[in-house]
Amino acid sequence: MSFTPLFGQKIMYGADYNPEQWLEHDEGFETILNKDLEMMQQAHCNIMSVGIFSWAQLEVNEDEFDFSWLDEVLDRLNEKGIKVFLATPSGARPHWLANKYPEVLRVNERRERALFGARHNHCMTSPKYRERVRIINTKLAERYGHHPAVIGWHLSNEYGGQCHCPLCQAKFREWLKQKYGTIENLNKQWWNTFWSHTYTDWSYIESPSSIGENGVHALYLDWMRFSSENALDFCKAERDTVKAITPDLPVTANFMEFFYDYDYFNWAPELDFISWDAYPQWHNFADPDYIASYTAMNHDLMRSLKGGQPFVLMESTPTNTNWRPLSTLKRPGMNILSSLQAVAHGADSVQYFQWRKSRGSSEKFHGAIVDHVGHLNTRAGREVIELGKILEKLSEVAGSAVDAKVAIVFDTPNRWAVDNAQGPRNKGVDYLPLCLDYYRPFFKRGIAVDVIDETCDLSKYKLVIAPMTYMMRDGYADRVKKFVADGGTYLSTYWSGIVNETDLCFLGGFPGELMDVMGIWEEEIDSLDEDVIVPVRLEPLGLERGFKSDNYYGTQLFGLVNPAPDTEVLLSYDYQFYKGKPVLTRHPYGQGVAYYVASRMDPGFLDTLAQMLSQELKLTNAFNEPAMPFREGVSAMARCNDKYRYVFLSNYSEHDQMVKLNSVYEDMLAEPEQQRHISGIVYLKPYDARVFRQAL
Repeated sequence: MSFTPLFGQKIMYGADYNPEQWLEHDEGFETILNKDLEMMQQAHCNIMSVGIFSWAQLEVNEDEFDFSWLDEVLDRLNEKGIKVFLATPSGARPHWLANKYPEVLRVNERRERALFGARHNHCMTSPKYRERVRIINTKLAERYGHHPAVIGWHLSNEYGGQCHCPLCQAKFREWLKQKYGTIENLNKQWWNTFWSHTYTDWSYIESPSSIGENGVHALYLDWMRFSSENALDFCKAERDTVKAITPDLPVTANFMEFFYDYDYFNWAPELDFISWDAYPQWHNFADPDYIASYTAMNHDLMRSLKGGQPFVLMESTPTNTNWRPLSTLKRPGMNILSSLQAVAHGADSVQYFQWRKSRGSSEKFHGAIVDHVGHLNTRAGREVIELGKILEKLSEVAGSAVDAKVAIVFDTPNRWAVDNAQGPRNKGVDYLPLCLDYYRPFFKRGIAVDVIDETCDLSKYKLVIAPMTYMMRDGYADRVKKFVADGGTYLSTYWSGIVNETDLCFLGGFPGELMDVMGIWEEEIDSLDEDVIVPVRLEPLGLERGFKSDNYYGTQLFGLVNPAPDTEVLLSYDYQFYKGKPVLTRHPYGQGVAYYVASRMDPGFLDTLAQMLSQELKLTNAFNEPAMPFREGVSAMARCNDKYRYVFLSNYSEHDQMVKLNSVYEDMLAEPEQQRHISGIVYLKPYDARVFRQAL
């Protein structure tokens, strides 16, 4: 399986390029531009994202445009063979627009209108803002849409946030009318008889606020859905403007890590390819696998948004950020390693923010390719050059696919619902960390995992893991039943199948519509402090299936489960009145099986569970071998096309590591004087990465 490479048979490599920052530089803009172009070639760059924050330089006053500097930049980049993602500049509006039309400024949940400043503080409902965005985007598309350097549109920058202004309130009410039809139906679906909160007129409905209504959970969920869809509508308006003039140019919008505000699975069909901005906190954790697996899961999410299609790493940093509480430098080798991790998990492009470090303002100390010293003869610059050479060697990897037989269900609306549920604990139910807990053992074994949501097709997988599916969306239970009945293996956890899409509890027992599949009834759930460890007992059936000790334990949440007669109990609690209640169950259903984990379990349990499932389902690792965990800090990932398997072997630890290759591979990064075909023991230095090729 493979895809048509996004940008020809090459890995794109480059950065956000913001030359407008240097238009008035003492050396002269032409001098800076010449130096930049020379260094871009030195770094083996072939793509730049241009124009992201350029609105004030492109439209200095209303309808007063100046494109001369951008003309020169695009022409000169094209002369050097460097392609461009041309941005629409809506991510940060100019002063004149906010001052003349204050309605474009965002209103927060306390109903306070923002002053001009920062970015992402505009109202995406405002007709005036949409009009001015359409005008500038039309000008850009007409002038540059057929420029030979431009190969795609970068819509805005990191769409995010919500607006609570009167325009948005009115649009929200219309959205609710379309969804519910009548105010009586809305009241019923939201359970508004509670606390005497019944609405008698649409005009009474306001978005959630800390100074107003914040206890109707269905209101909160619908407001989050509306805000996501409203922002998407704004994005689509931008897309449609440029597509009307340049229908063949692909569009993207740069996403963010496990972003909370918007439902990216709802956005993905409206974009031609996915891109995202990755800023992991490397070196800030004692466990080298933690941030590696967290970032890998993010990459897998981005790859999964469009059914496995390769994505673009639109932003990263070669050194450090400047906006985290602790801005740790990437250690030698980590920039190459982290960039190759993105490629291993499906990226066809690696890019940085930004090309040249800003001299002033809020990101003047954010890492960049060209530091304030003004050249590439720096530790980071030399590593950027080396990575450019590596990516040229890997050009044939572009378009290859990751073949995942395992999926983790990470659902954004479910995440909103879990966090707003007011129970069973209100100091961290930890939905995302729980999903990562179940992802990590497979990452450590080099098993490819897709990250999907409740709307996705399940049929291609052998194993679907759905931690804490508190809110089951319409149709999800039916897809799960068919998946298991057809021979799939489904694993769910405590606090699943509790409410429907409007946050109404299922009646008749939990996990709701999946009780028959799971073969259990979760009667109660208990919540204890994090430092309380609840021991579990190994049952004979658990021993038969590969669990080896009684040293496992649960924390935080404890489902008290009643098993059906045909449900196997593999482990049970050994604590207070929980004693004897199941912790891990296995239930046959049709041709498949369903597992249920009743508590948040320790890493040892999760590792054993992953090993048991890997053996039971004959899951293979990146080397197409039976999956066993690699050494701590070591991971492997594979991409394939019709001819080759490409294996990326990585060492995220600060120690030398070794891995045994059980067959012969071709070392794609070997220098001419080095042995190219290797087998047996392979050594990896700290923060080292190797890439191997094997014919299929």
